[in-house]
Amino acid sequence: MDNMPTQELEDLRYIRYEAQNSIGYITLNRPDKRNALNAEVVTELKQAFEFAEEDETCKVIVLRAEGDVFCAGADLAYIQELQGFGYTDNLADSTHLMQLFHQIYTLNKVVVAEIQGHALAGGCGLATICDFAFAAPEARFGYTEVKIGFLPAIVSVFLLRKIGEARTKQLLLTGDIISAHMAQEFGLINYLVPREELSSKVYQFARRLCVENSAQSMELTKEMLARIPEMPLEESLRYTAQLNAEARGTLDCRRGIAAFLSKEKITWDN
Repeated sequence: MDNMPTQELEDLRYIRYEAQNSIGYITLNRPDKRNALNAEVVTELKQAFEFAEEDETCKVIVLRAEGDVFCAGADLAYIQELQGFGYTDNLADSTHLMQLFHQIYTLNKVVVAEIQGHALAGGCGLATICDFAFAAPEARFGYTEVKIGFLPAIVSVFLLRKIGEARTKQLLLTGDIISAHMAQEFGLINYLVPREELSSKVYQFARRLCVENSAQSMELTKEMLARIPEMPLEESLRYTAQLNAEARGTLDCRRGIAAFLSKEKITWDN
């Protein structure tokens, strides 16, 4: 591994951030509460992702967690607190979580989820909003909100895009908890990896993106894929043609084409 400097985001209680070898690690650090979400955890996640997006030593972001559970959704004390909320407070709280999901989805860097254990309700949403997801076979996934009279509302916007209507209905209307193998079949996660190999496989994947791919190209591709579903066919085609033309004039494209034509291997992590 390269000995690149590590940057830290200080004054956080539940989240840890570090960047090494061009990978920024955002770690849920509340294992005693199964890394459950509350307003403060969501705030700290937003701060960490904002920091990572601006961190020049970070090219790819990995979201991971301490302990045996990736994230169990909202914690019990937080759920009890919500019972005393009125509509205005509930809307503010829902908007808070919506902003985090939107932030990750539209972030200008690739986000890889490293899921070592169960990801349930809001925790499942957090895992599956990432661009790539690696999971241990023993992990379980589910949107269990309907079982307590709640709605998996915000995540539904992203889940419909990711896996389609039929499978979204199956997951959200039943509230069933599914295996990691079924989650992979559904398209919620990309790769199943034995838990003891999970961190190293995620590292290897993230490093491959850092070394083999242009950061600028990944950023524009991610933005393009987020915007296209909102557009009518002809508008989306005009938009992609425009992006194609703009990309040809970028420094990265000129550098990549020059290397290709001269049969030189290009390394982007420098």
